[in-house]
Amino acid sequence: MSNQLSRRKFIKTAALGAVGVATFPQFLSSCKQSKKTSTDGLVRLGFIGLGQQAMYLLNGYISMPDVKVVAGSDVYGIKRERFKRRVSDYYENDVNAETVEVYENYLDLIARDDIDAVVIATPDHWHAFMAIQACNAKKDIYLEKPLTFTIKEGQALVKAVRANGVILAVGSQQRSDANFQHAVRMVQEGKIGKIERVNACVGAPPVPYDLPEEPVPTDLNWPLWLGPSEYVHYNSQLNPLISLDPEQNEQIWGAWRWYKELGGGFTTDWGAHMFDIAQWGIGMDGNGPVEIIPAGYEDTKYLTFKYANGTVMTEEPFNEKMTKGVKFWGDKGWIEVSREHFLASDDSLLPAQIEATEGAYETKIPHLTNFIESVKNRTEPQVPVEIGHKSCVVCTLGNIAYDLGRPIKWDPAAEKFVDDAEADANRLYNKSYSEGYVL
Repeated sequence: MSNQLSRRKFIKTAALGAVGVATFPQFLSSCKQSKKTSTDGLVRLGFIGLGQQAMYLLNGYISMPDVKVVAGSDVYGIKRERFKRRVSDYYENDVNAETVEVYENYLDLIARDDIDAVVIATPDHWHAFMAIQACNAKKDIYLEKPLTFTIKEGQALVKAVRANGVILAVGSQQRSDANFQHAVRMVQEGKIGKIERVNACVGAPPVPYDLPEEPVPTDLNWPLWLGPSEYVHYNSQLNPLISLDPEQNEQIWGAWRWYKELGGGFTTDWGAHMFDIAQWGIGMDGNGPVEIIPAGYEDTKYLTFKYANGTVMTEEPFNEKMTKGVKFWGDKGWIEVSREHFLASDDSLLPAQIEATEGAYETKIPHLTNFIESVKNRTEPQVPVEIGHKSCVVCTLGNIAYDLGRPIKWDPAAEKFVDDAEADANRLYNKSYSEGYVL
């Protein structure tokens, strides 16, 4: 019998120490030794990237009593001004308010000694560079998913986080969502038996950049927006236009994510959420697939990931609505979970029915609170860098298989391809950067 639980029945707040989260005790001592948080108990935040996602995150962080937002950085002047207005307006009646500063170059923000942590919400091609430089400046980091643009970048970032003893939390909010936590708990406790297959519906891979060229706005530093990326001409869909008087915010998500030169398509955009939950559920957070087969190869209908334990994950719809979500199939039942619903093969698998948290999903306060508590207490966050990296690798492997148009073999422990020089040379494994940029 199928049973459904609507989003309004989601559990209101998520336990911060959820099932299945890996711990890294060998690194915690180094984190505790780092100089962090101010003497007044406040965590002073700087935001790097001030677009639509950053505005959602700002709404969450600025409302926390132990957080003070003090700076922002973006290459687009109008977005810097929007950020400054919003933060200044919020602190207008705060007698202890500090002047919020904005910068065109994020390096100026990172150089400030008074900033404890940074929130990075930029296009993917900048993630590794900004995060590694923040690590070297001993800043804790909340980094949007997917973690990095290439696999080698992810490896370098993991090393930088641990070498510098900083906290890095990945913006995978679903890990702090009680419905997803419950689904994973049921799977890991064997409530649906041995997992045979998983459907994780995320969407299509990226396509070559084909937007028409448009004039660059006068207050947008386009070369700095591109940074380490290869050159593409400007189009307003990449950096959606906004206005301040009257205020008109972004009407679309930045389209850079849909193009090969700048993003990973739905494979990384939604894959960083749904493949992440799938790997969590089947106990592969520190592991990964051993073979990846792209959709369209011979008789393969869906992008397919095969694991050493026999489990198979496909990028495959599990309902007619093509809902972005995950369906676990066991030999004793099944569980289907998304941001909007929870279905199961038996009533006993359903979570408790408690009123949901309202508001934008991108401002999941439990997930943001978890990062701040990690910074203050020097404890690992809900999604530490290793997990964010492994989840990103799965997504990127899918796009590499799409690029090559054939199956690829992967050694998840060594994080290397198995006897495949062509895959080794792929742009998503280890790319070349524009002049002047070295990882």
